Amino acid sequence: MNILIKNCNLISMSEKRERYEENVDVYISNGKVKELGKNIKKDENVKIINAEDKICMPGLINTHAHLSMSIFRETLDGYSLQDWLTEKIWPMEDKLTNEDIYYASLLSCIEMISTGTTFANDHYFMTESTIKAALDSGMRLQLTRTVNDVAGLGETRIKELEELIAKYNHKYDNITLNVGIHGLYTTKQETVKRLIDIAKKNNLPVHMHFCENEKETLDIKKAYNVDSPVEVLKKYFTETHNILAHVVKVTDEEIEDLRTLDISVAHCPVSNLRLGCGIAKIQKMKDKGINIGIGTDGQGSGSNLDLFEAMKFTGLLQKGEFENPKNMESYEILKMATVNGAKALGLEESLGKIEEGMLADIILLDLNTETTIPNRKYIF
Repeated sequence: MNILIKNCNLISMSEKRERYEENVDVYISNGKVKELGKNIKKDENVKIINAEDKICMPGLINTHAHLSMSIFRETLDGYSLQDWLTEKIWPMEDKLTNEDIYYASLLSCIEMISTGTTFANDHYFMTESTIKAALDSGMRLQLTRTVNDVAGLGETRIKELEELIAKYNHKYDNITLNVGIHGLYTTKQETVKRLIDIAKKNNLPVHMHFCENEKETLDIKKAYNVDSPVEVLKKYFTETHNILAHVVKVTDEEIEDLRTLDISVAHCPVSNLRLGCGIAKIQKMKDKGINIGIGTDGQGSGSNLDLFEAMKFTGLLQKGEFENPKNMESYEILKMATVNGAKALGLEESLGKIEEGMLADIILLDLNTETTIPNRKYIF
């Protein structure tokens, strides 16, 4: 279907255009943006969307989520990360079926669509059920079979990941894959090395939790006999593109080392607060040129998959933590949820901005609501 969006207020996120443009038309054909301009006229069969008084912008990109955890919403309060996992989540996850995973993932897809997210980076297991939910809902996902050595099942999980890659890599337009490592503190060095080899062999990014709280950081140092978890990255992860979720407990010196590696950080502010992990030094990472995306984590720790809420917390926390209201300009936060997210997932050539030739993952925001009136005509 061809679509013509008329008279929108465009926030394209393209460096080739103004940050904010009024009365722009967007013509979409075969799922891609074909033309941007004023008063575009098309004679062929086309669906017209009147976007007057609406913002037109790229769909948001959630760089770290656990879609099947919708059924664990609000199971957290009062638990540390490790206690929550070992006492509540892992025992429940052992009982999940493929049907549970499908419906839980489908609920998450619906939640994301309703809050403006069109792409999510999922980190879980029983992945085929989540793929079915993505195909049924139309969501775009990057997925993995997360691997760790908990319960001595590392070998089994590696086999499942390899089978997933063989079956689904490049099979669907809306599905991409990565190599999932739960975390260095739950995964043996031998397993990590094998997973790195799988990522390099298949030219896939690596997606893992990293330095989420103080205990994890101490556990990594002990397990790998290092003074800093970043030393493990420098030893094993220099030839892969890596998506690191959280990155809360790192020093200024470790941030200097991170900037030398091919990494993107998936910042999950709400989950980090709920788990009592602390506040990631996102402003300092950004100042050092590290690519930052935004994630929600799962609903068990993040409560929801609303990236607009996560963007709000991203700005407020960095302003408050460093006592500087100039930190995190709103447009920079939008970049994190769009173009930076696409870059984190290795998809910046097709997603994250509205330009001719890009995929038409687009959302419209209504400015005529009780929460948006009055609004500034010139936003940025």
